[in-house]
Amino acid sequence: MCAWRKSSYTAKDECVEVFLADTVGVRDTKARHLGQLTVSRAAWTALIAACSVVQPAREHRG
Repeated sequence: MCAWRKSSYTAKDECVEVFLADTVGVRDTKARHLGQLTVSRAAWTALIAACSVVQPAREHRG
């Protein structure tokens, strides 16, 4: 059975929730009434892979 999940690293209701099934649903915990974004598993996997790449910090030159 699938269920909405949210990160254990976030505060009580300050995060997004994810529903993993044949497609992936994403919604705002504080605004569930606004609906959800649904993407394919392939798109979700690509997003997670892109977010997981560690980028070196850029030096601020102001």
